[in-house]
Amino acid sequence: MRTTRTRARWLVTAVAGAALSTGCGSTAPSTPTAVSSATASPAPFGRQDVQADLEAAAAAAGAPEGLTELGSDPAPEPGETEKERKLAALVARLSPCTVSWRHDGADAASSESESELNPDQPRQQLDVLLSNLAARGWKKSGAAKEVPVGDHGTYFMATYKKQGWTLNARHSTLSAWNQSTAMVTEDACFDRLTDEEAALLGD
Repeated sequence: MRTTRTRARWLVTAVAGAALSTGCGSTAPSTPTAVSSATASPAPFGRQDVQADLEAAAAAAGAPEGLTELGSDPAPEPGETEKERKLAALVARLSPCTVSWRHDGADAASSESESELNPDQPRQQLDVLLSNLAARGWKKSGAAKEVPVGDHGTYFMATYKKQGWTLNARHSTLSAWNQSTAMVTEDACFDRLTDEEAALLGD
């Protein structure tokens, strides 16, 4: 069951849209009740906080700006079959529970000439990004893995957790092509998936 839901977390890269989560601001009048409540209930760690951590860590790693999204891209098409329509509706429903980040080697190439571009740069930047996230309180969950893909590629996987969120980092290298991604999902949201919904995402 846990394996299926972990798979579901990562396969939800098709999640549609970027519905902004709402926050509740409050003022604290100087009364004993308000002070007691404020000290007992720290502010929740939400999507904007996750996004801020990712953007700060990516900037410190030297990754280009504008790669973090609330929700995920691309939006799935409703499709023609009932299963495709159910999947599109499910990933749209899960969109408010996700934050995504992506960095292709092409992003780096846009700012550097081919002769200056280091093909290992995206992978190195991901390592720095993860180190920066660890410094911001993200804890590694299990051992990172890097496995060969054919004769000319590798696939790297690492998982981190912070205050009810799970971050799955991935890096794919194949010849001159590189891509780093991070998908962050809210645990409480995905733990409410039924077996049928988890299976639908895992197909």
